Order: sequence, then structure tokens, then C-alpha cells
Amino acid sequence: MGKKLYVGNLSYSLDDQYLVDLFSEFGTVESARIVTDRDSGRSKGFAFVEMSSDSEAQAAIEKLNGTDQQGRAMNVSEAKPMAPRENRGGFGGGGNRNNSRGGGFGGGRPRY
Repeated sequence: MGKKLYVGNLSYSLDDQYLVDLFSEFGTVESARIVTDRDSGRSKGFAFVEMSSDSEAQAAIEKLNGTDQQGRAMNVSEAKPMAPRENRGGFGGGGNRNNSRGGGFGGGRPRY
């Protein structure tokens, strides 16, 4: 199994293929995905790259971390596992566990 890398501080003009080409110098790139905003589709300035082996991933970290890529100092490190998300609430979902009134539409105020 490969090693997943976090790549941050990216120029917003970069695309997935740029990362594949850049990281391929250090081994086989299993996947490269720039994270985009769900609504606008624009880059959020970071990505995840998966290399085929730990040694290739380590070489990429050592050689690429801090390098200038289109005017920005790129950060490359081992990706950390995603933390579990809490229920953020929403419309009537009662996201605040300490408030028994639920949430979403101004809860608790008298209606006129």
C-alpha cells in the first residue's frame, strides 16, 4: 500500500496533472487530487498525492517540501488521518447537544 501525502500552499492555477508530473520524478504516483470548493469548483490551495511506496513518498517530501512552485513555497508532508466529523446541525437537526430545543430557526424566542 502507498503513502498519502498532504501538499499545501499551492498556487490556485495548478491542476492534478501538474502534481502527477512533479511527483513522478520520485516514483509511481497512484493518485493526485487538488481539493476544490464544492460550490465554486475553485482550488482550495491544497492537495493529496498518493505514492506507491513509503520510500518514494519520503524522497518526495525531502526534495519538494519548501520548493517554489509558481511563486509559492509548497508544503509537503505525510497526510494525517481525517478526524471524525461531529454533527454540525443544520435546519432543525438540533446540532447543539446541550440545547434541548433543537436548532436551526432561532429556537426559544416567542413568536408574535
